[in-house]
Amino acid sequence: MSATRPVIVLGAGGHAKVAIAALQAAGVEIVGAADSDAATHGKSILGVKVLGGDEAVMKRNKDEIALVNGVGSTQPSPRRRDVFERFKQAGYGFRAVMHPSAMVGPEVDIGEGAQIMAGAVIQPGCRIGTDAIVNTRASVDHDCVIGAHAHVAPGAVLGGGVRVGEGAHIGAGSTVIQNISVGAGALVSAGAAVVADVAAGGRVAGVPARKM
Repeated sequence: MSATRPVIVLGAGGHAKVAIAALQAAGVEIVGAADSDAATHGKSILGVKVLGGDEAVMKRNKDEIALVNGVGSTQPSPRRRDVFERFKQAGYGFRAVMHPSAMVGPEVDIGEGAQIMAGAVIQPGCRIGTDAIVNTRASVDHDCVIGAHAHVAPGAVLGGGVRVGEGAHIGAGSTVIQNISVGAGALVSAGAAVVADVAAGGRVAGVPARKM
């Protein structure tokens, strides 16, 4: 099972550092990190060495390690999803990340590679999709559904029954009231207050949130 294997973190930027910190807090063995930027190779992040690029991962037996996606986002972007899918197609599995300080209620379904960061709260009945991020101190109330590769950024608040589509980005400090739908690939800007549905690919900002 990938949940018991040592991990390699994909990426060497800011989100990778947060993921490494969460893994270390949970006592997970980290083999190293990998990044396509050669300037990072040989450097360390919180004591974890950047081993190289994709080749540093591919030479490892896929049955002996698990991966953690360290690619973050500040807006909807295919980059995180592309990294996840590339390694899945190569046969590698992804470990979910959960910081010990996160509070996760009963009957919460957490998908492969999803990440629940420090201080996050996820209430009962939620589904967190494959490779999604619920970031630092974000709050997700009962029966929400977060789509694959979506990012609920630090401090965001989702009321009960919110639906967040695949690859959407819910900005830092924003609020989405209960039973709202945010479509696939949509952007909710930082600090926005969303009181109406956001269409797939839509962009909203402000209080109350309006189309950008």
